[in-house]
Amino acid sequence: MATITKRKGGWSVQVRRKGYAARNKTFPTKAEALAWGREQEALIDKRQLPICEAQLKATSLGQLMEQYRSMVTPTKRSAYTERLRLGRMMNDPVMTTILINLRPGDFASYRDRRLAEVKPGTVRRELYLFANAIDIATKEWAYPFRSNPVRLISLPIANDARDRRLEEGEVEALRNALTSSRNPYIAPIVELAIETGLRRREVLELTWSNVDATRRVAFIPQTKTGQPRTIPLTDRALFLLADLERGNGDQLFPITLNAFKQAWKRVQKRSGLEDLRFHDLRHEALSRFCEMGLSVPELSVISGHKDPRMLFRYAHLRADRLAQKLAGRSWSPSPEPMQGQEAGG
Repeated sequence: MATITKRKGGWSVQVRRKGYAARNKTFPTKAEALAWGREQEALIDKRQLPICEAQLKATSLGQLMEQYRSMVTPTKRSAYTERLRLGRMMNDPVMTTILINLRPGDFASYRDRRLAEVKPGTVRRELYLFANAIDIATKEWAYPFRSNPVRLISLPIANDARDRRLEEGEVEALRNALTSSRNPYIAPIVELAIETGLRRREVLELTWSNVDATRRVAFIPQTKTGQPRTIPLTDRALFLLADLERGNGDQLFPITLNAFKQAWKRVQKRSGLEDLRFHDLRHEALSRFCEMGLSVPELSVISGHKDPRMLFRYAHLRADRLAQKLAGRSWSPSPEPMQGQEAGG
């Protein structure tokens, strides 16, 4: 806000805003001083005054990303994963670039270097982090970026959508491996994921107070999308829940995320399904629900997807199952050729 001071020769006004050089002027009347101050502030709001770029000249990209890691990352549910990702990103030479010198080409070069090492989906996620950090620095930390250079480059196309499902014999192999787990919670966690389509963290954070066996539903208060949802429970899911021993706490599965990750790796190895990711069980569940005849709106209640296109990425139907549904069905009353058309003609 402009500061107005009475001087011997009139009224002095000073406008100060972080990221901009201070502006001063003296007027014979207070009204003129106030009007000029408001005008300068409006120009700053419209980014029409010269920016003071000292902060950009004194800070490297690595320092900015470190600020992001310490201030923004801890607020996310995926904080642990993001810290690991940022740690890997910090080793790239682009981090030594001073912010004032950053150009789209710097991030294009970063993109190309990383594509030689990791999958396109990984590179996209890293570039999103850069872009988000610069956006926040501009809007909330008063870094005077004129534009976001990351948003001016082409992102790699990520063709990493998976359609992995449990094939014949693999369910049995998985269950045999689960029975060998020393931790009694591993098997019901995996089985419940297949029955509900819940994400790993959603299963691990289930509480007894959010399960209503009478109504056959479970409430999921914290989700990846930030939107809570209530999901239906199948007969098998209810059986798994009824078979669980209730401890002193409210948590269904008193096990840490890291402990479960390690246990899942051992299950993969014992079962011989080392290419099977836990998230593939979500694909399996939603595909099964779809094959049972649930509509897209009904599936979205279970999955939490708002965009049908994302839901279709998860529901991978088997053609032989569809063929079984079509058996004995026909558009016409009988499978005979239409009138006037000879068989084989």
